[in-house]
Amino acid sequence: MRLGDIANDDALGYGKPLDGVRVLAAEQMQALPFATQLLARLGAEVVKVEHPTRGESGRGSVPAVLDPEGRHVGATFLRNNFNKRSVGIDLQSDPGRRLFLALVPQFDVVAENFKAGTMERLGLGPDVLAEANPRAIVLSISGFGNTLESPYRSWPAYASIVEAMSGIYDYKRAEGERPVPNPMGAVGDITAALFSVVGTLAALRHRDQTGEGQYVDIAMLDTMVALTDLVMNFNSLGIDREPHPAPFLITSIECADGFVVMQVVRDNQFHGLGDLVGHPEWRDDPRFADRTGWTQHLETEIRPAVEAWCRTRTRTEVSEAMAAFGVVTGPVLTSDEIISDPHWAARDLGVEMDRPDGVSTPVRVPGNPVKRSKVARGPESRVPWVGEHTTDVLRAELGLDDAEIARLRADGVIS
Repeated sequence: MRLGDIANDDALGYGKPLDGVRVLAAEQMQALPFATQLLARLGAEVVKVEHPTRGESGRGSVPAVLDPEGRHVGATFLRNNFNKRSVGIDLQSDPGRRLFLALVPQFDVVAENFKAGTMERLGLGPDVLAEANPRAIVLSISGFGNTLESPYRSWPAYASIVEAMSGIYDYKRAEGERPVPNPMGAVGDITAALFSVVGTLAALRHRDQTGEGQYVDIAMLDTMVALTDLVMNFNSLGIDREPHPAPFLITSIECADGFVVMQVVRDNQFHGLGDLVGHPEWRDDPRFADRTGWTQHLETEIRPAVEAWCRTRTRTEVSEAMAAFGVVTGPVLTSDEIISDPHWAARDLGVEMDRPDGVSTPVRVPGNPVKRSKVARGPESRVPWVGEHTTDVLRAELGLDDAEIARLRADGVIS
């Protein structure tokens, strides 16, 4: 989808579920920006508050593009800030904090994702925000939470830290190997973001019923423990690390044009695999009577037979043939293949933004994966430049005149 396109004209009459909900977000990097971008795609109006000159820290990430004034705009920012307006306010200054607090009564959700205790030190803690707007949902995302005592409360956190502390790195680590950080990107950030959206929607529903706002406190570590639920569950069942050999089979298989990943977890799937690749005798082979035998004999028996069959076929041919035999398989796609994949296009999974620095290839980010028949999708707007909407927002929300705005800008309080 290109910016401005509308994906489902038939649903336009339904609007979006969060139409009319307004979000004020003092946010940085990915956890909260991902959450507020999703809220925006659901219809909320999101005003992003960031430093008036350098913007939030996600703008400094790499790789990057240049904005119309030649400033660095990093990939982390580009992925998480569509459909927002940017207001540049220096929250380290007293006038900046007063401006932020003056904006609070105009919004339904006030959100931040600084290290625990930061907003309190700025004089903008949840009690202060609730006093300014008792109906507001105050959302906080931090590494280890704000409301309950944690020995780690004062620690800063990135996704990799809470992923490690969830136990999943050690659980997946083979004996003698090092843990592998960030095995699939910022899972800890996105997990926290999704739970934050769930908490915010529940709090908005509660406010609809009672008229009361409330504090939604999200600890990134808590959300990772929930996501990696098997670590805690399996430990209670006597398993501290992924079994080697495992009682199931997950492996990559080489085909004529690359690799597929195959997962076999049931006996009938293993029998179907043997039938497909010409080894029906695996059904009665005593080595495979116990499922752990699948991984014990993977390299000596199973992989050579399966790959001999797969190497003369493409990944798509292999996946389709295995699906017919009940074997779960999918191709290992490259980043170029994802962009051109027919599923990606059919499901409207991408948004493209023209680059402002003259490079012809557009910036691509994932679209909204939540598809509903009775909600409008799109149009999407590009990411905002630093403080791009400061003047408009302060005029509209606080009634500031040109002289007041010029004075605040001259003092470095706003962009």
